[in-house]
This record gives sequence, C-alpha cells and structure tokens, in this order.
Amino acid sequence: MIAATELTKRYGDKTVVSDLTFTVRPGTVTGFLGPNGAGKSTTMRMILGLDSPTRGTATVGDRPYAAHRAPLQEVGALLEARSVHPGRTAYHHLRALALTHGIPRRRVAHVLDLTGLTDVAGRRVKGFSLGMGQRLGIAAALLGDPATLILDEPVNGLDPEGVLWIRTLLKSLAAEGRTVFVSSHLMSEMALTAEHLIIIGRGRLLADTTVDTFVRESGAGTVKVVTPEAGRLTQLLAAPHVDVSSSASGTLDVRGTDAEHIGRTAAAHGIPLFELTPHAASLEEAFMDLTRDSLEYTAHLEQA
Repeated sequence: MIAATELTKRYGDKTVVSDLTFTVRPGTVTGFLGPNGAGKSTTMRMILGLDSPTRGTATVGDRPYAAHRAPLQEVGALLEARSVHPGRTAYHHLRALALTHGIPRRRVAHVLDLTGLTDVAGRRVKGFSLGMGQRLGIAAALLGDPATLILDEPVNGLDPEGVLWIRTLLKSLAAEGRTVFVSSHLMSEMALTAEHLIIIGRGRLLADTTVDTFVRESGAGTVKVVTPEAGRLTQLLAAPHVDVSSSASGTLDVRGTDAEHIGRTAAAHGIPLFELTPHAASLEEAFMDLTRDSLEYTAHLEQA
C-alpha cells in the first residue's frame, strides 16, 4: 500500500504539490492522472525518496521508502527508462542491479523473457529504440519481484502489441495482490487498464474514485433528444448546470441532467419525443471536464 498524507512540495515561492492525501491499495491498478505540470512526477519522486517533501509524509507499506532494507525487492519503479549506461548490454544492466541488491541471477533471465528482451539481451542499450528502452525499464522494476510497482508513463514508446502487453501485465500483477500505481496521459489506455483513479491538478487532489464512478458521475455525458417541440422543451429544462444545445432542427444535446428527468419533464407537459438517447462520457471527456481549470497551458484550436 502507498499512502500520502498532506504531501506538499515547494520550490521557492512555487508550490508544486499541495496538501495531497490519498491511498493506493493493493489488488487493483490505480491510475495517476493530471495535466502537464500537475505535480505527478514530483509526487512519485517524493514517494520514492528522490525528493524531500516540504511538509507531509509518503510511505510504501508501513514506512518511508528509504527505510526499506531491500527496496528493489519491495518497490519496483520506472520514472526515467533511459537512465541506463548506454555502453552496457541489457543483460549486464540487469545483472548489475541484481548483484547490488542480492537478487538471484535467475530473475535476470526471467524478466528479460517476461518483457520480450531475451533476443536482444546482449545488445548495448545505446542501440535500443524508445520502446525497447521502456521494456528494459519495466524489466528493472520487476527484477526484485516487488509487492509494489510505481510506473511513470510505462506505455511511452511502445507499439500496439507492447501497449496490450503492458496492460495485461499490470492487470495480472494487481490480480496477484500487488500495489500497482501508474501514471499516463493516454486516457483511452487508462480506461482499459485502471480500476481506481487518483486525479490531481495544480498539485491538488481533484478526484479519488473508481473509473466507473468517475465516468458515470461526470457532467461530460450528454443526452440526445429529438422532438418537434425543441424550443419549448429547452425552456422547461433550463436550470443551473444544465446546458442544452441544438445540432440540427428538432434535435437537442442536453448536458447536466439524465434521460429519466428529460423524459419525465416531456411527459408531464405533453411533449412528444422521437428519440431519447444517453451518451456516456469517455474517460477522456470526463477528465477534460474535471481538469479544465487546472491546465497549465491551453491551446486554442480553430476549425478551417
């Protein structure tokens, strides 16, 4: 289990992480989401003892990372896959890690096979592609057979087969009862991989919930309504936080309320409905709706 309690990090006058409190529990894949600059990497570095918090605590298991006697065998981490000596082969990189952490040689062969690197184990890392480097970083994180995994953007650079592989791997590790904490910018992949979400923006906690609950309760979903009395129904649905737009004559797209309320309102006022179709939000839409005010940089797109 990973626990952050009032975790805060300041650099001079800039607060990068502010009073962050959450728990990552074993047995499930927990996605760690947030816009660029939200403080995700800083939070992970504080959990791993690479940055000292200005205030608050972060523990893995029941103690800080630095207090673990054999950290690589208890916590596996991937923060920067390319931080490997380029002149070493994949095998010798993992073998060196194993020797310095008291890990049996057989684990090197095991993780090379698990990550699909057996055939290139003798190649120098400087010749690796981005995807191969990611696989090597994941192999290093798995080397000590740890109970906790902390992975920052593990699918970065992987091809579709590799993305499917890491998704299956993370789910299987969580099913074994391990704690799996994963950050990613790929919302579609998080929707398929994670069961729980920790979402931050500008260093603050925005959501701590399951994927299903987050998407279901998001205001980003819409209901398509087709009616010959679109104008009248629009007036009846008017309420705070309810947005009604029209994409075509007689067609309404309603956000902020559900199909049941729309149907009951129409029935109560004798308004015929030709179509009433809910469209659930995707994780990406729900995420964008939640973090809209937490973006560090906003691009304005123009249609041609």
